Amino acid sequence: MSTVLIVAEHLHGKLNPATARCVSAAAALSPAAIDIVVLAADATDVAAQAAQIAGVRKVLAVANPANAHAIAQIQAPQVAALAGGYSHVFGPSTTFGKDLMPAIAALLGVDQVSDLMAVEGSHSFKRPIYAGNAIITVTMPAGSVVVATVRTASWPEAAAGGSATVEAASVDATLPSHTRFIGLASASSDRPDLQSARRVVSGGRGVGSEDNFKIIYHLADRLGAAVGASRAAVDAGYVPSDLQVGQTGKIIAPELYIAVGISGAIQHLTGIKDAGTIVAINKDGDAPIFEIADIGLVGDLFQVLPALEQALG
Repeated sequence: MSTVLIVAEHLHGKLNPATARCVSAAAALSPAAIDIVVLAADATDVAAQAAQIAGVRKVLAVANPANAHAIAQIQAPQVAALAGGYSHVFGPSTTFGKDLMPAIAALLGVDQVSDLMAVEGSHSFKRPIYAGNAIITVTMPAGSVVVATVRTASWPEAAAGGSATVEAASVDATLPSHTRFIGLASASSDRPDLQSARRVVSGGRGVGSEDNFKIIYHLADRLGAAVGASRAAVDAGYVPSDLQVGQTGKIIAPELYIAVGISGAIQHLTGIKDAGTIVAINKDGDAPIFEIADIGLVGDLFQVLPALEQALG
């Protein structure tokens, strides 16, 4: 039977919802046990949150001052040391997971499975390629440890209501000194996080300018939504790159996705194909975005959005 160890992603004492999505992926293996490891300077609060995820047997809390910041080169040796006895080690396919999991795989001497989107068997998985236009089956050698990043857009969050035991764990691993934390430069916003938001409003090149992008922010605020953008809008300088949605940006799966002035390039569609409801607003009725949209509004966005906001009351 499989036993799965999931590496928790967290920031400022809050567990990232991507961790619960990894639990859903792990559950598809019908494993004997699913455990979560939390690495932090003080793992108490995050471990308590992880213990509430249904289906989790126990949470390993690794408290170490060296874990104050999520540095892959520091965390990977600790996870690798804990991986003994586990058949699978999962992490989210987020910036955090994409940085950490390859290092874990290298230390364990195995290949990594990237963007796991479906489970075919204990060592067989499906993942997207060619910007999501094709799905392939990847089979790992029988008996090898499977290290994988989970495509969080393909899995729902596991339910809450769990009562896993929390166990303080010590790790005997040599931590490298060649990598150290200098500082974190990140944008701060009162809006929901783009990768975990249930509603997202994105703008594209059709918005026209950085100043015009205010109309996107305004609608997002009315809906309590996160703000995203197409690569074209980012390249044009309308918004910073951390808002980019798509194959080379963030892959998301909100319940509602509103695409404003976005034509629908393949790399953008890859990032939103798992969204619940897609609403497209574009003056070009032949734009590719309408091919996947659940609701399409053909018209000038500067006329459609004010009318939409008025309808919201």
